[in-house]
Amino acid sequence: MMISQMLSPQNDQRQAAEALFSEVKKNADLTATNLIGLLRQSPDVESRAFCAVMLRRVLTKDDPSLWPQCSPAVQTLIRTELLNCVKDEKEQTISKKVCDTVAELASGTYEELGWPELLPFMFQCVQSNDTRLQESALLVFAQLARHIMGTLRQYMGTLHEVLTRTLASSSQDVALAAMRATSNFVQELEDPAERDKFQTTIPGQLALIWNTLQAGDEGAAQEALELFIEIAEAHPRFLRRNLPEISNAMLQVAEAEKLEDSTRQLAAEFLVTLAEAREKAPGMLRKLPAQVARLFQCLVTFLLDIEDEPLWHNADSDKHESEGEGERYEFGQECLDRISLALGGNTIVPLASTMLPALMQDPDWKKRHAALICLSQIAEGCVKVLTKNISGLADLCLMGLRDAHAKVRWAACQAVGQLCTDLGPDMQEAEHARLLPGLMSVMDDFSQPRVQAHAAAAVVNFSENCEQDLLPPYLDVLIPKLLGLLQQGQKLVQEGALTAMASVADCAKDNFVKYYDQVMPLLRHILSNATDKSHSLLRAKALECISLVGMAVGREQFRQDAHHVMQFMQTLQAQPADADDQTGGYMLQAGARICKSLGEEFLPYLGIVMPPLLHSAQLKPDVRVTDADSDDDDDDNDEDIETIYLGDRKLSVRTSVLEEKATACNMLCCYADELKDGFYPYVEQVTGIMLPLLKFYFHEEVRQAAVQSLPDLLRSAFLAAQKGLPGADVNYVRRMVDFIWAPLMEAMAKEPDTEVMSSLLESVEEIIELLDASILPIDKLAVMFERLKDLLEDSSKRRAERQLRRTAEDFDQEEAEALEEENEGEEDLLDQFSSLLSAVLKRHGDAAMPLVDTLLPSLAPLLNGQRTPEERRVAICVLDDILEFSPSGAAKYLSYALPHLLEGCKDKDANVRQCSVYGLGIMAAMHQEAFRPNVPTALMHILGIITAPDARGEDNEMATENAVAALGKVLEFHGSMIEGSAAAQSWDVWINSLPLVEDKVEARHVHAQLVRHIQASDARVLGENNKNLGKIVAVLAKCIGKGSGGKDGLVDSETWRSIVTLLQQMNSSLPAQVMQGFYSQLKPKERTRLEAALSGQIPGQ
Repeated sequence: MMISQMLSPQNDQRQAAEALFSEVKKNADLTATNLIGLLRQSPDVESRAFCAVMLRRVLTKDDPSLWPQCSPAVQTLIRTELLNCVKDEKEQTISKKVCDTVAELASGTYEELGWPELLPFMFQCVQSNDTRLQESALLVFAQLARHIMGTLRQYMGTLHEVLTRTLASSSQDVALAAMRATSNFVQELEDPAERDKFQTTIPGQLALIWNTLQAGDEGAAQEALELFIEIAEAHPRFLRRNLPEISNAMLQVAEAEKLEDSTRQLAAEFLVTLAEAREKAPGMLRKLPAQVARLFQCLVTFLLDIEDEPLWHNADSDKHESEGEGERYEFGQECLDRISLALGGNTIVPLASTMLPALMQDPDWKKRHAALICLSQIAEGCVKVLTKNISGLADLCLMGLRDAHAKVRWAACQAVGQLCTDLGPDMQEAEHARLLPGLMSVMDDFSQPRVQAHAAAAVVNFSENCEQDLLPPYLDVLIPKLLGLLQQGQKLVQEGALTAMASVADCAKDNFVKYYDQVMPLLRHILSNATDKSHSLLRAKALECISLVGMAVGREQFRQDAHHVMQFMQTLQAQPADADDQTGGYMLQAGARICKSLGEEFLPYLGIVMPPLLHSAQLKPDVRVTDADSDDDDDDNDEDIETIYLGDRKLSVRTSVLEEKATACNMLCCYADELKDGFYPYVEQVTGIMLPLLKFYFHEEVRQAAVQSLPDLLRSAFLAAQKGLPGADVNYVRRMVDFIWAPLMEAMAKEPDTEVMSSLLESVEEIIELLDASILPIDKLAVMFERLKDLLEDSSKRRAERQLRRTAEDFDQEEAEALEEENEGEEDLLDQFSSLLSAVLKRHGDAAMPLVDTLLPSLAPLLNGQRTPEERRVAICVLDDILEFSPSGAAKYLSYALPHLLEGCKDKDANVRQCSVYGLGIMAAMHQEAFRPNVPTALMHILGIITAPDARGEDNEMATENAVAALGKVLEFHGSMIEGSAAAQSWDVWINSLPLVEDKVEARHVHAQLVRHIQASDARVLGENNKNLGKIVAVLAKCIGKGSGGKDGLVDSETWRSIVTLLQQMNSSLPAQVMQGFYSQLKPKERTRLEAALSGQIPGQ
């Protein structure tokens, strides 16, 4: 009775029965015996099915489970009756549910408690002649493979024979169950030798696919294809021996036009999955070029699954943008992107170069459209190779922009935008003269608003990755066109024009000032008048555009309008917002941009922007946890849901909530960074919000923002304390450090993402640079050094794992390049590690050496010549910092460091040479006694870098300039050690290598040194009969011409004044024509600066 009522469609009856069942469950034996009894005896199919489900739930799913609460007798009863049910139940759907229960119960209890009858019974069933029992046993074996492989391994010979035989069964259900079991065994067997024994089953698995297709059962074929995909994901190399046969079979299915889309797509998905198996089977699919070519052609053909639907041309919104696109079209796009990333440009671009130009000439618009969409999709994965033929790519795009068919023009806009994103700024620099006019011409066609809007979107892509000086020549035409779209276009076009205007302003910077009075009134008009719900996105984009224009033109121009915009935002915030109103997210970012434009003048508005920002930053993640095998597919159909599988659990996370939270956290960083001590009133609250987010593992960007915010918040408190703001003092800063330090160290221990970890190290570095030992004492850094040691070890393991991929049979040059790209993140992490260590040594000097000593055993192996250049560079940089900032450390490690520095000066890598020769300069200046015996050898290595044939090449410039700086130190402090003509030659090399222009830090030191020698009338510098005077004057004039002070200046302010004095003295003592000859090397702008300086003015920076 209770079971039937739990199945009732009447809510009240069902709820009452469920409540009663909850009470009954308090007696485990009673519940289990009743359920198993009904399962075995009820004549009602629906009731038996329900009992099978409920029995599985209460015994294996519920928390707590009833199984441990059942008495031993009842446990024995359940096991016995479940196996009897497998044997006797005739209804296939119920039988499968019972098999699930058996498998899950065994998975959870077998290895601990045993089930002696289970495996003999299953082998009896699978070896019987009853196909129903065979299928049941195979279904159980498939699940047991996931959980008790250790037990099953002893039966592997028998299981192999059974699976081979049942794969060939005349019963399709049995064969499919056998394939499921085979797939699971292959996936779960860890020993490749054991796993590879199942390669003999592959022909049987392929035959099953053909049999199901010939029988017209595509559902079964799809199930078999999915199992192949699972194997490809888990152990792609298992398939290597049979790969030609498998790939040909899959291509035949994918190319078969008579089959269902889902079947064809699964076959293609298998091959794409293999292509992506770079970690487990690098380069394997590339060894079959004919099959790769067929796959590429097949995927391009999928793009033809598109129609020209009238609704698509309606541009009132983006609602119908996908109108006419079939399943294969969307799938083909996705797969072209994936295989280009997986296989790389050397494989994909030749195929595209053969196919796409021909498609562009085809009279069928679908093929021209497919060519351009294909180009868009492969761009990201083929950047290096495509960049070699930018002109040819532009030709294809321009053909598309001039095409008679609107959808082809739309696709051309898509291609231009994507190429500008992926190949920028090279694409823009090479083809701006053709691409921008081409896009602007498309904007003129008001009969095709969707194409107009997409052209505007392409302008956004063009501008976002474009050098500032490229846009100004086009602005006189482009700005009026965008204004025209704003005034006359449909809503979608207006939205696109606003985003384009914002992007153009952001790129053009102060070049946009000229257009401000034309643009801003219209933007404010839209902001004030786009008030109905249907125009909320338009209003939001107008706000975005205003804020970016304000940032571009600066506060003097923007100040008055900014005030009105902030008042508008305050009014808007006070109004209730619809759940789907997007203005809020745009407001979060707009406020931060306006703040950047106004600087400290924004402080009066901080009270307006902070409440919604704080609310969004504290949003809880919208997460739903279900069983991994749950039949609930609502989440899969919701584009706002991201699904993550963790073991047997499925996490469904709403991404829009995470994105809003990430935006808010980033904006809080912006305010703290921009307003400094002005942000102090919010420091405590924001710190309390950010600190727990160091562990927000749902979203990297949120953690990144939390990490980056902490030094800005500390700086705000620190500056407030310096200014004596109410409540702010050094003790407050101390307490704040105590509050954040332990969570920060915990985050260093647990952060899984290398990019976030790099940011974390950078933030710790900023904190150490900000705070002296009285606030952040050295003993607090002990935990940090433990974390850094772990970081080095983890990084080394990851590199070793990647290196192991080089040993794969199919590893090739394309994979080597991909490996280098993967290592870039690791190199950034090591670079940041080195920078942090440098900050510690600068701040604490000798006090830090006991901690640094703990890292050196992990760093020493990085000096090995077999390690990567980046690893060698990092290790040498640490030695440099010890020599420079720790006298005790230098005394201890100088003799150890010197051979590595000398060897590094000969390294093929310019960065290693740079840091090595820098270290020699440090030794020469700061450790003179220890260095003196090594002067001849060091001088030879230093001169070798400076006089190398390609010393001034772009890649070598920094190393050369550091060598020049080191040479200056050797000459200044050890000149007496250099005898005869070698001394004069060395001085000549030094003088003739000046000025330094790339390494601004070294430039300022070296040019100050030059001035000291001149002021001392040093004959070694001036030369015999002042022969070097012309060169010296030209160097000094160049330094002045580049401006003074600032991070980009070649001299500091004191040296600048000294140079001006020297040049003024020379002007008055030497003939004018002589001095003018010296100045002739200067560029016009440098000449202007020099003349201004000599007349007593301070030139612009």
